[in-house]
Amino acid sequence: MKIEMISASKEDKEIMEMLMQFYFYDFSEFTNDDINSDGRYEEYPYLALYWEEKKSRFPYLVKANGKHAGFVLVRCHDVHNENATFSIAEFFIMKKYRRMGIGKQVAWQIFDWHKGKWEVTQMKENKLAQAFWLNVINEFTKGVFTDEMGESSRKQVFTNGAIV
Repeated sequence: MKIEMISASKEDKEIMEMLMQFYFYDFSEFTNDDINSDGRYEEYPYLALYWEEKKSRFPYLVKANGKHAGFVLVRCHDVHNENATFSIAEFFIMKKYRRMGIGKQVAWQIFDWHKGKWEVTQMKENKLAQAFWLNVINEFTKGVFTDEMGESSRKQVFTNGAIV
């Protein structure tokens, strides 16, 4: 299967919004969110910022054999500081494409594209996401990362290449 990661343009915003509906549906088991009267979940409040704050927000679409398969939103906190830290704001692979190694391939590509310090956080209730990220990060870093359990979330921290 051919996997492509493409930087999403402003023209791709509508596709991202539609994919986010599936993402919100998947997450509803943890957030207990309901759809609105129009049959849709609330809009992602930060999506437009991914084309306005180009030095600190990075939107990507994932394609599998030319078909939309998911998205990744990457943030860079303190971008003008020596403590700049990347994070996965949102990460979504459609169920049809899960358990095929696509998520791992996409995550590794994102880590390679954005060198520096990373923090990847999962909701405490989302055990599948925790297992996925622990496995992906452990393999990517060859075990050189920290794993922190907080009150409401779990976080892995590592450095990839030169600090930004």
